[in-house]
Amino acid sequence: MSPDDIRELFAGFGPVVVRRMFGGAGIFADDTMFALVHDGVIYLKADERNAPDFEREGLGPFTYMRRGERASLSSYRRMPDRLYDDPDELAAWARAALAAAEKPRKRSSSARAARGSAAAAMPRPARRAPRPQARRDRRRTGPACGDRTTATRARLCACK
Repeated sequence: MSPDDIRELFAGFGPVVVRRMFGGAGIFADDTMFALVHDGVIYLKADERNAPDFEREGLGPFTYMRRGERASLSSYRRMPDRLYDDPDELAAWARAALAAAEKPRKRSSSARAARGSAAAAMPRPARRAPRPQARRDRRRTGPACGDRTTATRARLCACK
């Protein structure tokens, strides 16, 4: 599926930008990624509000291979096949996916508290002194010629 095909497919939704990434493509609206394309299949962003729609359709999460094993990303779900032929319904699903993508992720108050207290309790690591230049450490003056050469060249110098 080419970027032009994707833009045409989402024309009823509004302008989209298609960016290549990780062997597939991301579909963006207003700099927010709300869908992705992998192996010619479109996956829409899902959250607790629109996930039941995907489950009702029997559509699974985005799956891919990572280090030889199958992994899944439940926040993106396969787009129903019928939407490829229904631009009005596709626009409604795309708006729901964009809303899911724009929604800020919440962290639990206990996680925030733990992160805050741990960060306050931990001292900052001390800065290390800069290391001397390795090249400067390895260079020596030749035995008789006085030229600055590497240690190996100093040993092989013919002017001993």
